[in-house]
Amino acid sequence: MELIKSVIILVIGFVLLLKGADYFVEGSSSVARQLRIPSMIIGMTIVAMGTSLPECAVSVTASLTGNNTLAVSNVVGSNIFNLMVVCGACALFAPLTIEKDTLKKEFPLSIFCAALLMVLGYIGMILGHVDGFIFLILFVCYLLWMINSAKKARAAHKEDKLMQEEGEFVDEEIKILPMWKCVIFIVGGMIAIKFGGDFVVDSASAIALAFGFSQTLIGLTIVAMGTSLPELMTSIVAARKNEVDMALGNVIGSNIFNILLVLGVAGAISPVVFLMDNIIDTVVLIMMSLVVLVFAWTSKVINRKEGIAMLCMYAVYMVYICIR
Repeated sequence: MELIKSVIILVIGFVLLLKGADYFVEGSSSVARQLRIPSMIIGMTIVAMGTSLPECAVSVTASLTGNNTLAVSNVVGSNIFNLMVVCGACALFAPLTIEKDTLKKEFPLSIFCAALLMVLGYIGMILGHVDGFIFLILFVCYLLWMINSAKKARAAHKEDKLMQEEGEFVDEEIKILPMWKCVIFIVGGMIAIKFGGDFVVDSASAIALAFGFSQTLIGLTIVAMGTSLPELMTSIVAARKNEVDMALGNVIGSNIFNILLVLGVAGAISPVVFLMDNIIDTVVLIMMSLVVLVFAWTSKVINRKEGIAMLCMYAVYMVYICIR
């Protein structure tokens, strides 16, 4: 009976996380529009951070409640899921084209962030306050870099093209709402995310205890997949509309956000304990990132066969973490 209750609470938690993030993004984006903030900057900041809110809520809640291993496994698991499943699934619908700048800048940066996480985690097997602040400083620098890049693109008259590639989705989703409704959406979204994070962490921990599973396993599977649903659904919808040019870039950006912002906040709040399994999973993330980079670099596109290969690799990884 307690197990059924935990599963129900887990589902409710996921619903709160997803809908809370959706309303938060819609409200924030509408405010930004009314303040005449460029759409590109909205898409690269507010919307990108909005899709990382579920991971942030779960990891911060886990850190506050002492379930620190869930915080690390959630982020690493979400990043692996984003890279292999989200991109792999998109490639099944349409060839996933990759921009040259993404291959040269954002992709290597995402691999660097994963490597930095592995190194800092391995030193003392803990992600302490100093490590958390290092991540947050890098996150601020990354955010400023994105904003500066967007301004340069506008100045070079590239906005129309980039808006067509990634902004159509933003334009389609962002609605100009009355200010009172924006406030309700933002505040309500934050409340839903907060309680959703509590429900997911508590119920996932209870399920792990009931079955004798480790929190690392639960974080890498159920929680990671659940908090990655915004990226998955958004990318699949874009792929079905044949608007996948920026899909890989969006996933990479989300992965950078997850490591720098999510674990940065979690580490700054409370030291995050690292297990050897976390180190291994981070190495797997780096290796899979390199494989996808090779796929993308060879032909500047990820085709259906490569997408199937990515999904198969993820399936093998799932089998590995379940039997280890």
